[in-house]
Amino acid sequence: VAYPQNARLVTADLLKGADAVVDKSLDAVYAFHGIMSSGSEANFDLGMSVNVDATRNLLEALRRTCPGVRVVYSSSQAVYGQPLPDVVNDSVIPTPQSSYGAEKIICETLINEYTRRGFVTGFVLRFPTISVRPGRPTAAASSFLSGMIREPLDGKECTIPLEDRSFKSWLCSPKTLVHNLIHTLSLPTDALPPHIRQINVPGICVTIQDMMNALEKVAGNDKLAFLKEEEDPTLRPILESWPTRFDNSQAISLGFKRDSSFEQAVRDYQSDMMQQ
Repeated sequence: VAYPQNARLVTADLLKGADAVVDKSLDAVYAFHGIMSSGSEANFDLGMSVNVDATRNLLEALRRTCPGVRVVYSSSQAVYGQPLPDVVNDSVIPTPQSSYGAEKIICETLINEYTRRGFVTGFVLRFPTISVRPGRPTAAASSFLSGMIREPLDGKECTIPLEDRSFKSWLCSPKTLVHNLIHTLSLPTDALPPHIRQINVPGICVTIQDMMNALEKVAGNDKLAFLKEEEDPTLRPILESWPTRFDNSQAISLGFKRDSSFEQAVRDYQSDMMQQ
C-alpha cells in the first residue's frame, strides 16, 4: 500500500452482519469480496454464503446506516452462458453456466432492486478477466490467464489448462480496470435506469497464442519455456461458457476506457514489477 496512513483495516465476518464495516461517513463503497469461479463450483455452500449472503448483509447495513450511498459492485462476464451471439451487448440475457455466474446474477438483481427503491445508488460492473494480476494464483478458472505471464516473468512455471492456442478470452488490464473503477464514481446517478444498473466493462479479445507472443516480445523467447500446456477437462466447460466478444458501445459512451493491446498490459505489469 503506497499510503497506509490513509487506509483503515477492519476485520469482520460479513455473514454475521456488516455493521462493523459501515458508517455514516461513507461516500462510496466498492464491493470486491468473493469466492471465485472454480472455488464456487467446488464448494456450492461456501460460494452462496460468501458471494450472495454476505453481499445481502452488506446492502442491508448500507440501507440502515447510509441510505443512498454509491455502491460499485464487481460482477463478471461469468453471468453469461451458452448459447450466445457472436458479439454480446448489454441487452443479451444472462444465462450463467457456473455457480459463480449464478451467484453474481443474483447479486446484480439485488443491486438493481436496492437502487430502484432508493436504498443505495448502485453500479454493477461486469468485469472481463483481469490480466495480468499480481500476487499468487487464485481459485478462479481463469487464474492461468494471469499466471502464464506473471509466473514466467518471475522465473516460475505455469500450467495452461488447455491444449488449444486458438482459445479466446476477453481481457482487461488492472491499470485500465482501476481507471474505470474510479471513473464510475463520477457517473451521474441517472446514467442508467434505476432498475438496470449493469455495465459490461470494456475489454479486448486475445488468444492464448496472442498472449504467448506478447510475453515473448516483452521478455524474450526463453520465458516461453516456463509454460506447460495440459488439458484440464474440469475447467474447459467453465472457460468455454464465457463470451469472447462484446459490444461495449454503452460503456464507451459513458466514458469507460479499453486497453490498446495485450502487449501493453504485459509491459505495464513488467514496469510495475521493476518499481517494487
